[in-house]
Amino acid sequence: MRRKILIALAVAVVLVITGVGVASYWAKELSTFALVPAKRFTMPRRLQGDAYDHTAFWYSQGAGHALDPSRWQPSGVDAPAPLEAAVFFIHPTSSFERSHWNTPLEDIGANAYAQTFLRGLATPFAGAREIWAPRYRQATFGAFLTDGPEGEAALAAAYRDVLMAFDAFIRHADPARPIILAGHSQGAYHLLRLLRDRVAGQDPAHQAVAKRIVAAYVVGWPVSLAHDLPALGLPACTTADQTGCILSWQSFAAPADTTTVREAYARLTRLDGRKGGGTPFLCVNPLTGTQGATAPASANAGTLVPDMTLTGASVVKGLTGASCSPDGFLLLDHAPRMGALVMPGGNYHVYDIPLFWSAVRADALRRTAAYHAKPAR
Repeated sequence: MRRKILIALAVAVVLVITGVGVASYWAKELSTFALVPAKRFTMPRRLQGDAYDHTAFWYSQGAGHALDPSRWQPSGVDAPAPLEAAVFFIHPTSSFERSHWNTPLEDIGANAYAQTFLRGLATPFAGAREIWAPRYRQATFGAFLTDGPEGEAALAAAYRDVLMAFDAFIRHADPARPIILAGHSQGAYHLLRLLRDRVAGQDPAHQAVAKRIVAAYVVGWPVSLAHDLPALGLPACTTADQTGCILSWQSFAAPADTTTVREAYARLTRLDGRKGGGTPFLCVNPLTGTQGATAPASANAGTLVPDMTLTGASVVKGLTGASCSPDGFLLLDHAPRMGALVMPGGNYHVYDIPLFWSAVRADALRRTAAYHAKPAR
């Protein structure tokens, strides 16, 4: 019964996101009508201060459990090598409802979708000694499509939960372990603000966290080199074994139409406090671990290719190479077959991490080893 429910939900994800892509291609007005809530925004009630001390508020918590979606591995793949770090992973948007701006924590569909996405996006870090992936009252997808203030207000409400979760992570994770931060799409949007508010600056607590960071994987949301990166407290990753740095990319195949991403970014306030465009964006090629790089398909050790139900997957070597464009998008060698979630304009957003699943796995291991090899801090 559980498998049938997961398959049904997975198919629903395919239909919903494919519909979003078609809508954005044919008419912005249609996508706004279908996905932006028509109701007035109301700030969700603040969670209890100790909410994230409780297991119910996490999809993944520390050492994990038998059904932990962040620990899932595809069949036929070697068990992940131990990753001597604590990972904090923020899942992407998994709610497409128009009935609310912020999704209730008990929403069955959103929770199921979030766990599906974690199996594809968080699992390169599955070997970590600790993985923490919080549930939070995410902004619904329509929050990214409106020019009104409600969208940004909903994202701010979601971020308030994420910040509480991160503070609990810092309290409960082993303080002797270094930290890997990661987020995709809406999760990456929140991770940028988390870096600004808990890592950057001269506050002793922030500096203590900054010293523990192996890397921050800010994937699937733009990071402007001019308007965002200076506020993050960490530099871009320019070498493959650099620690305390940021990786970011957004995947497209030719002919790439990045208009939707640029417009979504321009609607929301940048980290410099202003609105507007922000290119060039940060592009760190996950196949090399370096900024602005190019790599052939032979450098791609494995792409996680999902089945039609999104309940299983296989790892395919050498599926595609990639190169960073001058404006900061990651351009694939060709348009690989990944499934129904490829969006118009060659947008491989949903597959940003699965496309380079084995490379991200190796990148995290390499940087963590480099962190431990350095003199005690």
